[in-house]
Amino acid sequence: MGLQLWETLKEEITAYTGLSPATFFTVVALLWAIYYVVTGLFGSSDDHHQRSRAFEEQMEPLPPPVQLGEISEEELKQYDGSDPKKPLLMAIKGQIYDVSQSRMFYGPGGPYALFAGKDASRALAKMSFEEQDLTGDISGLVPFELDALQDWEYKFMSKYVKVGTIKKTVTVTGGDNGNGEALGTTEGDAKPAGDGSSQNAVA
Repeated sequence: MGLQLWETLKEEITAYTGLSPATFFTVVALLWAIYYVVTGLFGSSDDHHQRSRAFEEQMEPLPPPVQLGEISEEELKQYDGSDPKKPLLMAIKGQIYDVSQSRMFYGPGGPYALFAGKDASRALAKMSFEEQDLTGDISGLVPFELDALQDWEYKFMSKYVKVGTIKKTVTVTGGDNGNGEALGTTEGDAKPAGDGSSQNAVA
């Protein structure tokens, strides 16, 4: 019975493929070997999903965002993703957002990693990756750049939690104390020691 089945199978292989049974089985074996090698190199989609799930399980869940209040730009640099124990923060127009959930974009090695730990308002408005544009200074931007920045701000407001603001620092040079009036301490520090009447007036 088994011998008859084998003979019938050989005849069918020859009739349908035009190959001898030995050649047919050699081709099948080669195809199987190629398939095995290719799937081993690139992995199947199931393997990929299993690896992704395993990676996600190894990742610790993100802690809830911590409200920082008002911090300086220098302090913000500590949250650029270099310390995995700290949240990943970024600012737009002086408002600081926790972007830890998008670490693949803003974390080390990500396409927008250079924005992390900074107020990147100008760079976002100009769609620039230049070092000089990594600042919160938006003076001189044209209307369409300001519109682009507004779109980014709306996106961040809707997606991320705001955790603080950047302290306004006032640089007083020479006789320029126009901005200093907004912060009494800065103005007082900028006055010469001999100008007692002005200091008393501020106090």
